[in-house]
Amino acid sequence: MTAGHIENQIRTLRFLQGEMTQAELGQRIGVTRQTIAAIEAGKYSPSLEAAFRIAEVFGKKLDEVFKWRR
Repeated sequence: MTAGHIENQIRTLRFLQGEMTQAELGQRIGVTRQTIAAIEAGKYSPSLEAAFRIAEVFGKKLDEVFKWRR
């Protein structure tokens, strides 16, 4: 089985939300700015709960924010 990774649109969505900061997004979903930075950079996969919360902040479906790539 080949490893895959999760890509995301968080940076773009933050920009479109009036340049929301990583800290602001983290505060809204209950994680640190560093966690948002790591998720955004693809260095860390969010928990399912965090992923749903992020999508909810932006009013998007989960698959509009996150994509699985092989």
